[in-house]
Amino acid sequence: MPVPRSPDELIQTIQSRYAQLSPQFQAAARYLIDHPAQVSTLSARKLSLLAGVQPATLVRLAQHLGYVGWDALKSVFTHELQQHHPSGYTARAQSLVASPQSAQASWAAASQQQSHNLMALEPANRQAFNRVVAHLVQAQRIIIAGFRSSYPAAFSLRYLCSLFRPDIHLLHNAGGTMSLDLQHLQPSDTVVLISYSPYSREIIQVAAAARAQGCTILALCDSQVAPIALQADHVLTFTTQGHSFFPSTVAIQSLVEMLAQQFLVRSGEHAIAELSHTESQLHATGAYV
Repeated sequence: MPVPRSPDELIQTIQSRYAQLSPQFQAAARYLIDHPAQVSTLSARKLSLLAGVQPATLVRLAQHLGYVGWDALKSVFTHELQQHHPSGYTARAQSLVASPQSAQASWAAASQQQSHNLMALEPANRQAFNRVVAHLVQAQRIIIAGFRSSYPAAFSLRYLCSLFRPDIHLLHNAGGTMSLDLQHLQPSDTVVLISYSPYSREIIQVAAAARAQGCTILALCDSQVAPIALQADHVLTFTTQGHSFFPSTVAIQSLVEMLAQQFLVRSGEHAIAELSHTESQLHATGAYV
């Protein structure tokens, strides 16, 4: 069997072999998958302590999966995190200031990058997209969460879907009340999590609560090994590469719009009737000028 060259391949390999692994290998493998950021930054000794296994277990697990040794397995995670965890905002801003481009050149570079981000959406989500839409159509109650710079995408998804589905809720932390809302999660709920690196503390908290309550979790994020992706039942990914000092949100906004569109299409005539009623109410109440 080929040696896994990406975290996604490694996760699939571990999942396919998990039942045959020894208890020590299972404990180590589970910790690696659940804590990818730590794999790239901590020593094998520290990781083994956190995972509750011996350091040699990590080495043997790496060899069992086809790697020469631990460093070869670790490099898979290191490369992925370098791709999805670029330098901080300040460093990128300093780079822009140190090597300024004309507005015309910046427009051209940004347009090219955003075009790439948008074109990457369909192949990245080809297999999972239909499953996510089908689940949304069947969901009893849908709760959407996204914080900080991910909040606009979460708000957009909730707003668009609420035009034809009344049982769509946006989770927020206004007044510090989110912990109370999380206590009311039910196993029948579908929780949609939206986030990208660096991941907010709040989205990790929501993911943990949703998993503990047995909810179905749909993650929209920038990597298959993002913390919320590892907790999710279904994952859709987008790219945040941009030409500015801040990660680009163009692709996630496009993904949200496509998700809402297909959600409406698959919901059929009932959704059309609900949308028509909502639109009439908005005009009747003077919401639109």
